[in-house]
Amino acid sequence: MRIAGFNIPDEKRVDIALTYLYGIGRNNVVSVLAKAQVDPTVRVKDLSEDEQKKIQQALDKYKIEGDLRAEVTSNIKTLKEIGSYRGQRHAKNLPVRGQRTRSNARTKRGKRLTIGAIKKETAVKMGIVDKEADSKEPVKK
Repeated sequence: MRIAGFNIPDEKRVDIALTYLYGIGRNNVVSVLAKAQVDPTVRVKDLSEDEQKKIQQALDKYKIEGDLRAEVTSNIKTLKEIGSYRGQRHAKNLPVRGQRTRSNARTKRGKRLTIGAIKKETAVKMGIVDKEADSKEPVKK
């Protein structure tokens, strides 16, 4: 079965398979299947053409897949443009909803980077410090 340009797994139950669509969760599935008058325990491969059409018509009132993704990205872009706190957090790739970042937030912030004291030779090799600018020679007048 194909909905909104997305293939739903055939071997799953209908109520589980519909949650594979972006924007449709377990609560939405209950109302969609009630409106379409389809038994949630039936497998997707066992659905008739008429039942598939009813499900697709019931899903028309929801924003799913591409439309919803576009709306979410535009909302985030708007937050960044107006310079809100949440927009700044999105731009810096930090947690937006008040989570602590001192010890956690590895998923959002990425791999740990150890920053500490390094030797001058290593800093020069890495390009952090220029060799001439950091020399300790006295300036002649």
